[in-house]
Amino acid sequence: MELVIRGKNLPVTDALRQYVAKRLSKIERYLDGVDEIQVNLAVARDRHVVEVTIPMNGYLLRGEEATGDMYGSVDLVVEKLEKQIAKYKTRLSKKLKNGTLKDLAAEHPEVATEPEPRLIRTKRFAIKPMPVEEAILQMNLLGHSFFVFSNAETEEVNVLYRRRDGNYGLIEPEY
Repeated sequence: MELVIRGKNLPVTDALRQYVAKRLSKIERYLDGVDEIQVNLAVARDRHVVEVTIPMNGYLLRGEEATGDMYGSVDLVVEKLEKQIAKYKTRLSKKLKNGTLKDLAAEHPEVATEPEPRLIRTKRFAIKPMPVEEAILQMNLLGHSFFVFSNAETEEVNVLYRRRDGNYGLIEPEY
């Protein structure tokens, strides 16, 4: 497995590289078929940010932590990734009913006891072409925080949503 470590606004010293490799080797035993782990280390305004990305069997495990200390950030992101991996392995074991993965789920009982989110409702509705202003009005009339509509100007399906600051956002597809 290849470990790619990049630094932004800081030099990646050998000591830091060895520490990251040592901490990530702890979770390496859970990762089957992973070729590469990408680690981005950055410093911005007295915050030491560690971002780890692991492509794994079509899934993407990602953890990011920021603290006042780079080593502390590495420790926290490894803990976060351990929980994600345990959750991933637990879901796989439920699907595959394979005893080897159930052993891993037993190591993390707090994750194994969480109910898996499920789809509980499917809603269908007619999409009528309308301009963005009319979609905002319609969304407010319905009292929803988002609205799916066909944009009359682009003739594509768009999603309109209310932002936390009270303004609106528009999601347009990109092909």
